[in-house]
Amino acid sequence: MTRIEPFRIAVPDSEIADLHTRLAATRWTEDVPGVGWEYGIPTGYVRELAEYWRSGYDWRAQEADRNRHPQFVAEIDGQRMHFTHVRSAEPDALPLVLLHGWPFEDFSELIGPLTDPRAHGGAAEDAFHLVIPTLPGFGFSGQTLQQGQAGEARVAELVAKLMAELGYARYGAQGGDFGSFVAPQLGRIAPDRVAGVHLNDPITTPSWNDDGSSYSASDQEKLAYIRDWSSRQTSGYAGMQSTRPQTLAPAVSDSPAGMMAWVLDVVNTFKSPAKATPTDAIDRDMLLTNLSVLWFTNTTGSSMRLYKETRMWGAELSPSGVPTGIALFPGNHTIRGVAEQQHKVVHWSEFDRGGHFAAMEVPDLLINDLRDFFRTLR
Repeated sequence: MTRIEPFRIAVPDSEIADLHTRLAATRWTEDVPGVGWEYGIPTGYVRELAEYWRSGYDWRAQEADRNRHPQFVAEIDGQRMHFTHVRSAEPDALPLVLLHGWPFEDFSELIGPLTDPRAHGGAAEDAFHLVIPTLPGFGFSGQTLQQGQAGEARVAELVAKLMAELGYARYGAQGGDFGSFVAPQLGRIAPDRVAGVHLNDPITTPSWNDDGSSYSASDQEKLAYIRDWSSRQTSGYAGMQSTRPQTLAPAVSDSPAGMMAWVLDVVNTFKSPAKATPTDAIDRDMLLTNLSVLWFTNTTGSSMRLYKETRMWGAELSPSGVPTGIALFPGNHTIRGVAEQQHKVVHWSEFDRGGHFAAMEVPDLLINDLRDFFRTLR
């Protein structure tokens, strides 16, 4: 049985005060002069942002903004799942589930244009009903307490059950990062219900015996990059999270500055390569709101478990047959040859601005691509 109840964010004043106290008491290290980001995220950058988080950032304003949209918590097969559910006033709107990855993807800039397109330069026939789950182990869904709850197969099962419980017999799915594993898996387990799958910068890990000989020159370059990825300086976070997530958990759960440094170093790796820092690429308050959610719910540690529990790294995946659209942004390492093996690709877009966190960096581009892709699938 699935139990669904209304939910409203209401962080106690004591927890906000505790965050401010911890930030003020942070014991800082010194940067090595002149190394920039070569040794990881600069302490000076973290320190400046931590001070703003403590003394300038307004959580209550962001909390109120989040509470403008209807939120719920469902208990599905014993797993708690928080979700935002915004229905369009347009009678022919298509249900669409938006699936985030790690450490977050904020869809707040998409809600108005997708549910009320006429008010945002679109057409009524492009309207969507939106379901935006918080994946198990993240935010207000809470920590996962059983092994296997964070893997993409289990998450897809839970999302499929949620959509069925909401009465949606046919719907689309969109995802990036880890969401680019979950959304296609929804199509594999429910191909009669999923009208189409849209992915931004999907993760395409080739099978171990794939030599890429039939790929384009661009794809072969990306294949070589992925083959060598584990030796790169920027891959350390994934190695830790996919092998020893619980070892890191106490550190990111005890120090908000430490949590910020760990998470934003990863954001910096995958943001638009044209931007110098995470806060150049993504609105500062938006970043801090997502960090605050992880902090107040104490889920940074549990959110990392998906790296340990996913089974799609290098797996040979069969296409679901569901029409799939792919949107690529600067800095992507998506291999088209692998994507076409794993999905029924019917739509392919490449953009010259933005990055891995498209919904936060370039929502306008993602919105238009979603409208274009789903227009023929309604």
